[in-house]
Amino acid sequence: MQGRNADDDWWRHAVVYQVYPRSFADADGDGVGDVAGIRSKLPHLAALGVDAIWISPWYPSPMKDAGYDVSDYRDIEPVFGTLAEADALIAEAHEAGIKVIIDIVPNHTSDQHVLFQRALAAGPGSPERDLFIFRDGRGAGGELPPNDWQSTFGGPAWTRVADGQWYLHLFTPEQPDVNWRSPAIRAEFETSLRFWFDRGIDGFRIDVAHGLEKDWALPDLNGLEFPLEDDAEHDHPHWDQPRVHDIFREWRTVADEYSPSRAFCGEIWVGRAHRLVAYLRPDELHTAFNFDFLTAPWLPGDLRAVIDRTIDSHASVGAPPTWVLGNHDVARPVSRYAREQQGLVKMARNLVHFEGRPADFELGLRRARAAALLMLALPGGAYVYQGEELGLPEAEHIPVEALQDPVWVQSNGTDKGRDGCRVPLPWTASGTSYGFSPAGGAAPWLPQPDDWAPLAADAQDGVEGSTLELYRAALGLRRELAAFGDGDFAWLDAPDGVLAFTRPGRAGEPGVRSWTNFGPDAVALPEGEVLLASGPLAGVMLPPDTTAWLRA
Repeated sequence: MQGRNADDDWWRHAVVYQVYPRSFADADGDGVGDVAGIRSKLPHLAALGVDAIWISPWYPSPMKDAGYDVSDYRDIEPVFGTLAEADALIAEAHEAGIKVIIDIVPNHTSDQHVLFQRALAAGPGSPERDLFIFRDGRGAGGELPPNDWQSTFGGPAWTRVADGQWYLHLFTPEQPDVNWRSPAIRAEFETSLRFWFDRGIDGFRIDVAHGLEKDWALPDLNGLEFPLEDDAEHDHPHWDQPRVHDIFREWRTVADEYSPSRAFCGEIWVGRAHRLVAYLRPDELHTAFNFDFLTAPWLPGDLRAVIDRTIDSHASVGAPPTWVLGNHDVARPVSRYAREQQGLVKMARNLVHFEGRPADFELGLRRARAAALLMLALPGGAYVYQGEELGLPEAEHIPVEALQDPVWVQSNGTDKGRDGCRVPLPWTASGTSYGFSPAGGAAPWLPQPDDWAPLAADAQDGVEGSTLELYRAALGLRRELAAFGDGDFAWLDAPDGVLAFTRPGRAGEPGVRSWTNFGPDAVALPEGEVLLASGPLAGVMLPPDTTAWLRA
């Protein structure tokens, strides 16, 4: 059952499925997903053929940012379940041949974390305050923030407390940034890493990995934008600071103490390939999300450039690429690809940037299916966000009164935020919550679209040509054929508007060729056995917005 997933370097080729626990499956009927719900769907994940699951934060939290405001890194949020249930999930996943990766949020805690509460109580200049980033304000009476930094969610990145000092929060005011120059903070997080490694966790996805260190002079941004230009010789004062690498070298030392290998994947939005792979040197993180691939528009020239840049840069440090099309922070690929792609320098992460571009969701689904096969054929590992295997679009019409994302509030109602990709999954075509909750349970925490019944898992199960069966077939071939995963890659000559490449076989096995047609007309495929296609083929012709895998 384990196959290559039993290898110590499993992370070099793994397909990891992201579970957003609030929205995956609700076992107790309160309208919110939970650990018991994840356990109940392990057969779905095993049948899908994923190598690992990544579970978004399941820690105790006031939920001011959907769990990314953590109040205790070494327990389970009661809404989600108990530590004993988490232990059972880890064991059951391992029995099914599935690794378990969990989130860690090291840039900030919740303002309800005991360490921040002690910092508030201790006052200016105390050791407790040194665990966070407190500063006196500017102005005659300290009434102005220490600098002009802005929250990622909108508004100032500083909040003033009762004694007059200000604390930094690059996200919500309820998420104070920690001081990574404090030995106590480093020890606190190392303890949390070991706590979960000792319970059998196989790795961590690191939230905002590029944000932990700050320029201690706290200079004004003065309009400086991020990511920086490729040739920039200066650093940004709070993103991608050079000292952050020291932290991850310490973490890698901890991970390497365990056998089999524990792995890290960094959420690193830096934009520049040479800065991204600096995190992936042999003594730092194992992998990082390839956001350049995610943000590239559905255009062959743009994607080829990203693929080349990614493979070349990762090879320079001996790291495998990790490809991704979506996650809990990004509009779903079906809806992004449904819009006109020409004129996009980069694919917008949020649909607010697509205003004026009408959507064709049949086209979006066709492209998303083609993109999935293209991604899964590339060398390295890949991430699949829950619901992508069902072809779910973004839920674009959530009523304003139902929105939960703090982005909506902090943007003063100009950005609906990320709720549209976080809507609970449809498991059954029938039922008031499409099987997300048991019959008679509470309404889902976010409302589901009225037209999702045909996309439900049971409506696609065993149906030839369904998106669910496409993913099952693709992941089955990835496990079966040694050409896939980590390894060699070469472009092939192909007609205009087509991206074609080969993945050579190993140990005498045949290789695989992948062809993706971005053009307006069908093109002739080369001779060879078609292993899988993202849509129906017209004989030997590959239709537009379709990917086919052929035996080399």
